[in-house]
Amino acid sequence: MAHLLVVGGGIGGLATALLAARNGHTAELFERDTRAPGAALDRDFFGWHRPAVPQANQPHTFLGAARTVLREELPDVHAEMLRLGARERHELDWFDVRPPARPGDEDLVMLQARRIVLESALATALRAEPGVVRRYGEPVTGLVTASGPEVPRVTGLRTDAGTYGGDLVVDAGGRRGAAERWLAAAGCRPAVVERHRTGLAYFCRWYRLPAGTAEGPRRPWSVAGGTFAGCAVFPADNRIFAVALFVHTDDPTRTALRDPAVFEAAARCFAPGQTWLDLGAEPLSEVWAAAGLDNRWCALVDELGPVVTGFVPVGDSLTHTNPTLAQGSSLALWAASRVARTAAHPDPGSAPYAAAHHAWAVRTLKPWFDFQVGADAAVGERYATRAVRTGAAREAAALFDCALDDPEVMRARAGVRHLAQAPERAYADPRIRARVAAWLADRPDYVPGAAGPDRETWEKVTGAGS
Repeated sequence: MAHLLVVGGGIGGLATALLAARNGHTAELFERDTRAPGAALDRDFFGWHRPAVPQANQPHTFLGAARTVLREELPDVHAEMLRLGARERHELDWFDVRPPARPGDEDLVMLQARRIVLESALATALRAEPGVVRRYGEPVTGLVTASGPEVPRVTGLRTDAGTYGGDLVVDAGGRRGAAERWLAAAGCRPAVVERHRTGLAYFCRWYRLPAGTAEGPRRPWSVAGGTFAGCAVFPADNRIFAVALFVHTDDPTRTALRDPAVFEAAARCFAPGQTWLDLGAEPLSEVWAAAGLDNRWCALVDELGPVVTGFVPVGDSLTHTNPTLAQGSSLALWAASRVARTAAHPDPGSAPYAAAHHAWAVRTLKPWFDFQVGADAAVGERYATRAVRTGAAREAAALFDCALDDPEVMRARAGVRHLAQAPERAYADPRIRARVAAWLADRPDYVPGAAGPDRETWEKVTGAGS
């Protein structure tokens, strides 16, 4: 049995501590905030200021990969999310008649809920675990290290209240955590950080459907994007949904989108925004912005091997991906599960354990990080240049639009979306390529992104053209 010290009480930290306890270990959770998420969802979501978790009030979708971890390893948490109002939606429900089931379809179900719903469910389960000590309002100030055979070995951590020892320290402090500073103070070589700017800014506003309306339309609610902006609707829990707009950070119309009236007028330029806002929903928030959404990969192993032992990252501390593809929670739960399952290692503070954790992350998480980087680069370039996609880029866009008409292509698209199948496998399938080619042949005038407004309309709506 190992004793884990978990830094950070977000999704990654809560899940790591809970899964560790369920795997026979003990854990102490350290969180700078003075309290855990509670059952008062709206109060916590709309009124809790959480500067260390800037994404807390942004839209989330919990993909099939996250749902699988919850259903298989934390079924009580999954059940609690549903009790709190989360809804499940199968990707193939896009169609009026769901096509006949095939093996793997069970992986294509998302949980629709605000982030606070998952955090509250995890916190509820954690309170019932006798092997977990929760230390809220006790931020970590540094690491306790010993001299290892080659690099420093972390043996504990410090707070203003004292020093704590453990077999493994898990960094779930997120992209704004202090781990790099702590490791430098301990004499470690620098982490190997890969960072890619997305060039995207996000704006969202939250709404509640009218009384008596249990859910919104089956479609359209997916992303609709043109050559300079995009819109998406995020159905959530308890009749709540978010409308989101995204533009390039250099777009001169960006500032105007903070105005609720301008935001709604701009959202109505896209089919998802128009359809959902026409339902007469009640606004619940101002327009909330998020920028600086870099894709970041942080490796604690360089060409010489681990830069530290006894210390491993999960969640955004390991890899932060821009929320367009909604991968973050799934990757965090995968890493939390892996740490909990492997903490029974004879020496989780050793170099072999650190190297194995890194190798697993490169093998399991890094391909999805790279996929996000590639997708964002294409979107960022399109928004920056406002260029219409041609050639291979046009064909790639056609796959996503074809999926809305063709259940077989939707299966392939959904398999990638839910992290169930690698894109290079799903999208290279000759049958899928043939179906997309036939779809394009029937639409010789197809222009990607044509569903959005033209630039003249956009500038008029946002006031840039007046």
